[in-house]
Amino acid sequence: MAELRTHVDGTITPMSAAALSTAIHGGEVTCVEVMEAYLDRIDAVNPAHNAIVSLRDRDELLAEAAQCDGELAAGLSRGWMHGFPLAVKDLAETKGLRTTGGSPMLADQVPARDAIVVERMRGAGALVIGKTNVPEVGLGSHTYNPVFGTTLNAVDPTRSAGGSSGGGAVALALHMLPVADGSDYMGSLRNPPGWNGVVGFRPSQGRVPSLPLRDSYIATMGTEGPMGRDVLDTALLLGIQAGWDRRDPLSVAGRIEGFDTLETARRTLAPADPDVPLAGVRIGWLADLGGHLATEPGVLSTCEARLATWAAAGAEIVPIALPFSHDELWEAWVTWRQFGVSSGLGLLADLPRGRELLKPEILWEVDNGRRLTIPDLQRATVVRTKFFTAITSLLRSGHLGSGCDVLALPSAQTWPFPAEWHWPREIAGRTMDTYHRWMEVTIHATFAGLPCACVPAGVGAEGLPMGIQLIGGPLDDVDTLRIAAACELAAS
Repeated sequence: MAELRTHVDGTITPMSAAALSTAIHGGEVTCVEVMEAYLDRIDAVNPAHNAIVSLRDRDELLAEAAQCDGELAAGLSRGWMHGFPLAVKDLAETKGLRTTGGSPMLADQVPARDAIVVERMRGAGALVIGKTNVPEVGLGSHTYNPVFGTTLNAVDPTRSAGGSSGGGAVALALHMLPVADGSDYMGSLRNPPGWNGVVGFRPSQGRVPSLPLRDSYIATMGTEGPMGRDVLDTALLLGIQAGWDRRDPLSVAGRIEGFDTLETARRTLAPADPDVPLAGVRIGWLADLGGHLATEPGVLSTCEARLATWAAAGAEIVPIALPFSHDELWEAWVTWRQFGVSSGLGLLADLPRGRELLKPEILWEVDNGRRLTIPDLQRATVVRTKFFTAITSLLRSGHLGSGCDVLALPSAQTWPFPAEWHWPREIAGRTMDTYHRWMEVTIHATFAGLPCACVPAGVGAEGLPMGIQLIGGPLDDVDTLRIAAACELAAS
């Protein structure tokens, strides 16, 4: 207990979220001490990385932490996250705390309500201390914006943190938060964790509900989800975030099983044989899709070294080809994305000074989306349906009844690039024809609505991190995280 109570030497903030919850509920450390430790860590580290923004007043936060201590003294716990400091991604609404989306057009926006995930995390005991930085309105996998500036990589602060959950991933990696929420459209819960050495999870579409959007019935590519320093912490946060909500017309019925308490989560994730944790698991390795993806040197070899570690722990690694036209898939993806972006962000573009204040990539999406025709959309919807059938046929849960347990891909096609770039214009000598083509590797789980974990793959020759995506079958969130936990154990 004496060690835990001396937070200046770093004994609180490096703790896993699961261990922190146990320490708080066991009386080994108070919520006030936890809050002080994390705020001190933010003061020391955040200025060099710019991950947390809109930080609230210290005295207010300590008073809220003291209230949590009083509740515990009276035998009341709000939940697993009781007394946890939490900074919410700056795209998610936070009641009474500004939500800017990194846009000067929204810089003074203070929501009157919480997003559903924020409601649920507060309900489980989290204390919202501020927000985590994002790209402008969340577009682009590099966290920079004109409101707060650029978030810098946790390992190398001259490099990109990824995005759009870059602020959360960096804050998590540098022990400024015990867990972090995020959201994912084109890899935003995968690329930032991969580039900062933490774990991210894109849930099945509809698993984590959102408040109704302007176009809830067609907005089926983005989802909120969890990040953690390990798979257990990530699964526990998912257990809080997930579950049906009547306000979201497409949310999945019921609550997710197995992650409701720390004890059940540990049991759910535990392998049958810890010495051979991946025995019987079949991993389909998609690599660079047969050379289709421009991939920087070292990315595939780093991932393949980790795959070899998993093979030594019992996994069967199967090189596999995706039975689908990559060009047809990309064209349909771009159509869906431009349609969705123009439908939502077109409202900002139409406001006075909107075209002046929005970055060029946003206007490109909006303008192209508005040129789409009904036949364009019809073709894209047919392709998306065909693609779902093709990718799920490779999985054991698919209609063929055999295949792989998960499909594996790198979490990015390039290493973290210089922070002053807006996006990489070429990879391995191949020109990127759009601002997001370099993240094509992330579209597959999104387009099919499948669960996808991102776990660390290791570091390359320059010491920069890379992650591996593990794509599971339809609604197989629990099994996908169970395999991710076994992969983590095998690599430890």
